[in-house]
Amino acid sequence: MLGGWSTGRRQPARGPVDPWFGHTDAMDDAALQEFQMHGQDIPWLLDHWAEHRPDHPVLVWDPPNAEGRQWTYAQLLEDTRRLAAGLVARGISKGDKVLIHADNCPELVLAWLACATVGAVGVTTNTKSVGAELTYFIDKARCVAAITQPKFASMVVEAGPALQWVAVTADDSGDPAGGDLSGLALDAFDDLFGDASAWPGRPAEPLLPFGIMFTSGTTNKPKAVVHTHANAVWASRLGPRNIDLGPDDRYLVYLPFFHVNAQSWTFFPVLGIGATVVLTPKWSTSRFWDVVARHRITHISLMPFVMGTLAQADRPETELRVGVFGLIMPELDRMFGIDVYAAYGMTELVSHAITGKPSEQLPTRSMGHVAPGYEIAVVDKETGELCAEGQTGELWMRGTRGIEIFLEYFDNPEANATSFEDGWFKTGDMVQIGAGGNVFYQERDKDLIKVGGENVSAREVEEVVGAVPGVAQVAVVGKKHEWLDQVVVAFVITAPGAPEHAELESQVIEACKGRLAEFKVPRAVYVVEEFPLGTLDKLLKNKLRDLADEQPEV
Repeated sequence: MLGGWSTGRRQPARGPVDPWFGHTDAMDDAALQEFQMHGQDIPWLLDHWAEHRPDHPVLVWDPPNAEGRQWTYAQLLEDTRRLAAGLVARGISKGDKVLIHADNCPELVLAWLACATVGAVGVTTNTKSVGAELTYFIDKARCVAAITQPKFASMVVEAGPALQWVAVTADDSGDPAGGDLSGLALDAFDDLFGDASAWPGRPAEPLLPFGIMFTSGTTNKPKAVVHTHANAVWASRLGPRNIDLGPDDRYLVYLPFFHVNAQSWTFFPVLGIGATVVLTPKWSTSRFWDVVARHRITHISLMPFVMGTLAQADRPETELRVGVFGLIMPELDRMFGIDVYAAYGMTELVSHAITGKPSEQLPTRSMGHVAPGYEIAVVDKETGELCAEGQTGELWMRGTRGIEIFLEYFDNPEANATSFEDGWFKTGDMVQIGAGGNVFYQERDKDLIKVGGENVSAREVEEVVGAVPGVAQVAVVGKKHEWLDQVVVAFVITAPGAPEHAELESQVIEACKGRLAEFKVPRAVYVVEEFPLGTLDKLLKNKLRDLADEQPEV
């Protein structure tokens, strides 16, 4: 145990007597794990670059409707320490959980870094969430305070009545403050800042948790993924090598900062090499090329909804050269005029765990090879045996928990037990090993629906739909979508006395809107007489997916 957190670390093998150092089992396992990142944590990263590149920009904020701003490494360290001192003055101490519920903005980044500096845990949550989901996040993570934006303030206050305080930013990511704040007991975010010299610092604790992100997975409730300072340092060390990021490169962040892509795939690699993040509130087709050109962007993360803009024939000449995607696809390189790097990972795997570069001349549609520091297995789910070349199996990944992979699911012993086997993390993704050790993606766990980069648990949606009067049985699946990859749809078998189809569909969608984020709400509800069943009456969701894809676009 580490401060009440179960490490579940992989145990190093016990070797024979060493003539120079004696028995290897004389070493303490926990101390050995800590030793791998000795003296290194997030404050150490900030200190390092404030010393070595004090005047180099690290964070550039470019909102469409307000004046932008930038922080050098020295300024970021100063403001982070000022906010850390202020958080301590407001009663935040090591191990406390602070909800950070905001769209992309500098205040989010500063709050997140300040919590890590104090030794607290920043709980960054999806701003598409509705009140019921936010209540779950606050309660599950045991948050004691919250930092948010005006447009979310009333929902945060209502969702977390036991929070000690709620601080609100002056605007909404550069837009004028929205929402009715009258009658709410709120603190101004700007008033949280204290005196940087009052922050005494603390010794580095690499395996101390610094962040929680919620991921749906395939269970009916989102799981709280715990990242440590050592996870951050690992991402800062491996990330730049995986994507050829240099100290004078600039990575554009338009994806939400409450996701692992912006945090561990982008921000920490930037901190690892002394580079620059350019942060925008969200994706904007109309502003994209202007932002890329003005800020001399070199790296971006690719999503399906971005590709139309990148492929336009009249795109300008820029310094953009690397797009981070999921597969080796030379046709995209040619279409976009940049190098598309393959990178596979997930919140639990922290960094790019399987990678490939165009320069490596890997097979088309390969995910690449397992990245250094990780181990890989492709496992037959029926037999538990390793799969042969060309045989599809579940992807298992292994690394040291709290360093290469996440520490644990917070307060979720069942998920921790079922997600790990013998130190291996079961990803739920189906892959094949090809010639030369190349990994080829086959499919994901089909109860996990991918909607425009967001993970949706089918079971979570089914739980809400199944409670609607008139629904006897429900099965939720993903329907193919041109730009979002998939959208959520529901198949239902009605109960006696159920309303007409149109009315039932309306009731189902309204019920979902009240309890689920917008991207989780079904786009359509299809009434069927029966579900397709296989051996032992197993529901055949693949048949329902095919049926959904045959329906008109939604």
